[in-house]
Parts: sequence; C-alpha cells; structure tokens
Amino acid sequence: MQLSNSEEQLMEHLWKLEKAFMKDLLEAYPEPKPATTTVATLLKRMIDKQFVAYNEFGNSREYYPLVKKTDYFSKHVKGLISNFFNNSASQFASFFTTETNLSASELEDLKKIIDSEIQKKKK
Repeated sequence: MQLSNSEEQLMEHLWKLEKAFMKDLLEAYPEPKPATTTVATLLKRMIDKQFVAYNEFGNSREYYPLVKKTDYFSKHVKGLISNFFNNSASQFASFFTTETNLSASELEDLKKIIDSEIQKKKK
C-alpha cells in the first residue's frame, strides 16, 4: 500500500519525531500549518493503511509509525526499478547517474558506497 503526498509529508514528521501527539505534529509543519481536522483525517487514513498506530492517554493519542522509513522507501525504489527500468538496477543506475547532473565528487562518493557493498557481498 502507498501513501499520498500529504500522508508522506505527515509520515516524515512522525518518522523524525518517532512518537507524537497531535500538537507535536502540527508544530512540525511550517507555516501555513494545516488544520487539525486535516491532520486527523490523514492520521485516520494512515491508521487504516496500517502505517501508523497510537497509544491512548486519557483523551489524547500518541501516534507512532508502524513502518520504518528505510523499508518504505526501499519498497518504492524497488517498484520504480521494476516499473520504469525493466527490473534492471544497472539501467536505473545509468539513468540516475547521467540524468541527475551529479558532480564528480558525488559520483566518487557513490562509487565508494558501491565498492563497499561489493566487498561485503564477497565475504
């Protein structure tokens, strides 16, 4: 299941805060802040999708993510590679490195990351 853009934005705040009450989530937004009812609706949808859960403290709810940020985005990237790059990670890497105008320094950093992963896989 996938989150809408507004749900992803709220989820980003929740991942950063780890646990949050409604007031904490509203404070995390830049101005103009969304209405409380908007955030409440987004939270309800995210609970229904099983991305968020909460603990009740009297009349207050403390929300927390059920899905890790890395797991969520890993699934997205795998879907992207599958849907747009014929399930080819090398096609994705080629597109990413040529179409995003990375600097030589950024490409060197990527190369180090890849070389490190290759060494781990060889062990």
